[in-house]
Amino acid sequence: MRIFIAAGIFHPDSGGPATYLYRLIPELQARGHSVRVVTFGEPNPVVDYPYPLTRISLRQGLIARQRAYLAAYRAEIAQADLIYINSLSLPRSGDRRYPRVLKIVGDHAWERAVNRGWIAPDTDIDTFQRARQGGRYGLLVEWLKIARAREACNVDRVIVPSHYLRDMVIGWGAPPERVQVIYNALDTQHYAPSLSRVEARAALTLDPNALYLLTAARLTAWKGVDYLIDALAQCSSYHLLIAGEGPQLEALKAQAARLAISDRVHFLGKVPHEKLPLYMRAADYFALYSGYEGLSHTLLESLYAGTPVIASARGGNPEVVRDGVNGLLAKHPDLAALVATLERAAAPELRAKLTAGVTHGLDRFAWPALVEQTIGTLTDAAQKYKSAAR
Repeated sequence: MRIFIAAGIFHPDSGGPATYLYRLIPELQARGHSVRVVTFGEPNPVVDYPYPLTRISLRQGLIARQRAYLAAYRAEIAQADLIYINSLSLPRSGDRRYPRVLKIVGDHAWERAVNRGWIAPDTDIDTFQRARQGGRYGLLVEWLKIARAREACNVDRVIVPSHYLRDMVIGWGAPPERVQVIYNALDTQHYAPSLSRVEARAALTLDPNALYLLTAARLTAWKGVDYLIDALAQCSSYHLLIAGEGPQLEALKAQAARLAISDRVHFLGKVPHEKLPLYMRAADYFALYSGYEGLSHTLLESLYAGTPVIASARGGNPEVVRDGVNGLLAKHPDLAALVATLERAAAPELRAKLTAGVTHGLDRFAWPALVEQTIGTLTDAAQKYKSAAR
């Protein structure tokens, strides 16, 4: 089968979607499929990809790059048996005569509206879904909601990484029988612990006797790092390691200073991805008190690194975290619930139990399963489209 992949980002760009495709394409080729890719980005003279790859430069103006992407897209579909679209809102046209599979990892309308300041940064994503059209968030935002729903409804199959997102996409109007859950997966060898917690702390010059929480995220309002800092003010036994940068960085530093806990809140900046497993291994818990997660890679990364997690009971988090088994779930948004969860987690016997349970259920996120399910979905979509066209 000739598969054309339309992407927004690609290797060596950082991010789950880029890494996912870079790992998936050789699996497709190994099974006899040919692959061609169009993406945004700059040329990479270092890597010679064993498949045709077209990059549309982001250094040109918005209209120019949209036109260039659209031209490349229309040229590629003429050579394809199936189109695999890996992002909402890519420039597309002329593809209705081809089977199309769309991967959705979040609500593009909500994320874009938050990032552009069109809605408040703490706008709850689930409330955003339930708000009916009619101008509550303004005409531009309502148009974004309509556009992403139309995309989801007008493809042959949708792949999502969690049941939470499946319900969300069905809520946009997509036919339930076309929306399939295929869980995210990781390169487990990269995260498998090679050092003990004591050795990891020594390598990072961390206090061997302190109780450490680690969070790693882009510092935006919905990641809930401000809640973690507020909770730390009431839980004196913890230190908080914050890996990441973002628009809330200075406000979070000021918050820690105002609460007089700057000595226990440590801003690490942007930690290289290859070093993050070391921090995960050194921490007692990985914390992710976010208001929204489709299916968090960082939760999986921490569990594979051997460290239990504390997460908000929101989004796809409960599909990864088994409360009391491999981590703890805390009601969100609820500072008192978060504080109670942290206090409970500080007990050495519970930490030992949760650490022993980190591998529970991880087989659901195995890379071979993702590959087989994805190839099966792509093949099935192409075959059913072909049968229907006869």
